[in-house]
Amino acid sequence: MYRVLRRAFGHQHWWPGETRLEIIIGAILTQNTAWTNVEKAIRNLKRTRSLSAAALRKMPVPRLAGKIRSAGYFNVKASRIKDFLDFLTRGYQGSLARLFREETGPLRQELLGVRGIGPETADSILLYAGQKPSFVIDAYTRRIFSRHGLMHQEAGYESWKGLFESHLPRDVPLYNDFHAQIVHLAKTHCRSSEARCEGCPLQKYL
Repeated sequence: MYRVLRRAFGHQHWWPGETRLEIIIGAILTQNTAWTNVEKAIRNLKRTRSLSAAALRKMPVPRLAGKIRSAGYFNVKASRIKDFLDFLTRGYQGSLARLFREETGPLRQELLGVRGIGPETADSILLYAGQKPSFVIDAYTRRIFSRHGLMHQEAGYESWKGLFESHLPRDVPLYNDFHAQIVHLAKTHCRSSEARCEGCPLQKYL
């Protein structure tokens, strides 16, 4: 399925972000909102020279919330960003390099212990910022592959994650681009309101 999507759509070059910190902030901000809204918030942080760990640590939560307003739930997300930075400072002296030297499994459990970081956000941080093989499951993945009968859409996150990771090589570029292909397919063909199966690269697998 991945090879078919790759041939149809080409490499997706995802996740958009210039630094590890930007990717992490984006992963937190994208919860319950469209990526276009996250992009606006990221641009605002860059424009005001606020997208650095030092600047974000010093910034009061209300001020940070104002800068990320476009991402929605801005007060909650500002607190979540602060919670992550506190975790990074306490456990890793503020160093992302030290953070990502940890083994994938134990580090994932640590991230899940940070308030506001659930499985999808943790896996996004691990895969895209940490370059670690941890497959990201999102609503698009559940939608597409439940329609193909691989698993019930309401199955738990870890069951979905296990399905992909048990059938794929543990390969970061593969995990990265496969997830991006899924996102692209969901936006072009396998929409929530309707499945546009005609012309879908995966139609032959139905």
